[in-house]
Amino acid sequence: MKQQFSVFLVRWALNSFGLWVAVRLLGTGYDNVEVTAGFWGFVLAGLIFSLMNSFFKPLAVIISLPAILLTLGLFVIVVNGTLVYLSLLLAPDISMSFFNSILTGIILSLVNYIVSAAVEIRRSQSGAHQ
Repeated sequence: MKQQFSVFLVRWALNSFGLWVAVRLLGTGYDNVEVTAGFWGFVLAGLIFSLMNSFFKPLAVIISLPAILLTLGLFVIVVNGTLVYLSLLLAPDISMSFFNSILTGIILSLVNYIVSAAVEIRRSQSGAHQ
């Protein structure tokens, strides 16, 4: 349980950083809309996204399974983008267009994949030493 919580904290921190990078690189996607959130705004947005990713993503994937199968898995990108979009709607002072949210979802999926791979490598290495 302690390891799961530490993995969640790492994902939260990296999701917050990933959101910050995505907003800086992609912008909001709206004309004349500026993000006024500071450090704590992105930390809160990262927490909201991490919680939505943990609780709602499995449900969203199950509901959209026919579309995911028809597109050979590419619809997962839309699911991730939708979760990013909904998370940023809940976060104060951060907004992003749906298209940019899909691109941000791709960035955050890569970040979460890297975290998962690092945790798996660490588990396999610690299991080999026992």
